[in-house]
Amino acid sequence: MIVPTRNESRNLEIVLPAIAAVRPAVHEVLVVDGNSTDNTVAVARRTLPWSRVITQTRKGKGNAMACGFTAATGDVIVMFDADGSADPNEIPAFVEKLVAGADFAKGSRFRKGGGSDDITLLRKTGNAGLNGVANRLFGTTYTDLCYGYNAFWADLLPQLELPDPAAPQPEDGSMLWGDGFEIETVLNCRVAAADLTIAEVPSVERERMFGETNLRTFADGTRVLRTLMAEHRRMEQRRRSSGYAR
Repeated sequence: MIVPTRNESRNLEIVLPAIAAVRPAVHEVLVVDGNSTDNTVAVARRTLPWSRVITQTRKGKGNAMACGFTAATGDVIVMFDADGSADPNEIPAFVEKLVAGADFAKGSRFRKGGGSDDITLLRKTGNAGLNGVANRLFGTTYTDLCYGYNAFWADLLPQLELPDPAAPQPEDGSMLWGDGFEIETVLNCRVAAADLTIAEVPSVERERMFGETNLRTFADGTRVLRTLMAEHRRMEQRRRSSGYAR
């Protein structure tokens, strides 16, 4: 399980024990810290001593996830936000989908049994529109593109071709493609482009417990749309170069 963090100490005091209480028990918890300025690292080590705490190599949520993916030792990788919005008791449902034959288990707030205490009407409308674009471009049937609670088989990582965590941070301070918040959309697109089997899992999103969200409705929606178009171009270019015809 990969838990990216940046200044989430108060949330981790609640989230990590909840993860540890899940049955069947998770194999490992990797807390990937983004150079927090609070005591996130100390809280993680104190609250869940058997967790592994590592520091991401560059900046951005995508880099934190890639660092966690690379360091993971289990067969299944679960992406889990540290803000308390995700329910760890849903983890077995994600794993069940994978064991049943899926390559990628995609959380959805809009499947029967799912829901959200946090999403606004504006964000819900924007998500529906972005779903439509993604499904048209990639031939998917996503119901909740903009949701980061997902799980997949670890041996699929090479097919996703995420930025190497060992690569240096660009000198101009910019981020490598995939290092930022676009990571979740990038993963959804590349899983689809690789023709992997996707199964959606109903999930209930709670409100963030402590701290303020980094979500910005219009800016993030625009970024997701740009990501969809860029990943579609990438898919088409690779298919042309390999002689693959859709």
